[in-house]
Amino acid sequence: MSETTERRPAGARRRRPLPALIFLLVLALAALTVWWNVLSDETARDEAKAAACSSASAAPSALDPATVTLRVLNASDVAGRAGEVATTLQSRGFVVEEIANDGSGIEVTGVGELRFGPRGASTADFMALYLPGSTDRPDTRATAVVDVVLGPDFAGLATQEQVQAALAPIVDAEGAC
Repeated sequence: MSETTERRPAGARRRRPLPALIFLLVLALAALTVWWNVLSDETARDEAKAAACSSASAAPSALDPATVTLRVLNASDVAGRAGEVATTLQSRGFVVEEIANDGSGIEVTGVGELRFGPRGASTADFMALYLPGSTDRPDTRATAVVDVVLGPDFAGLATQEQVQAALAPIVDAEGAC
């Protein structure tokens, strides 16, 4: 016999590398997908932490009311309102320097406004928690005294619990930074 055909032994199979390569490719894609999700979750956590830290730094800091000096002014038509609010603020530990009607001639609308100079900016941010809905009116005074001016829509100060609740997320975010 001069035939040169090669015969395989019985039971031997020819190996095909294509299925093994496809399996390895699918396995590599699955691993790549898992790592992509892990890294994108970490990026999202870092962005959330950065956002929380920036909001914590921009938020008003809690102050000791005994270090805050206020003037309470009434710009509404309700007589005695400044006295009532001043009494409440004093009972919460604030120092009230003056109680009077607003004589500035500035028309106050809404709940009221907080008037302050550059040294009183952080104090005014803190007082905004007690007078929600108020507007800020910066001026050029040299002291840290803040004027709490009560407007015609004033309904009441925030409760101590509401102020603490507003400060709680800020404290938590500062702890995470």
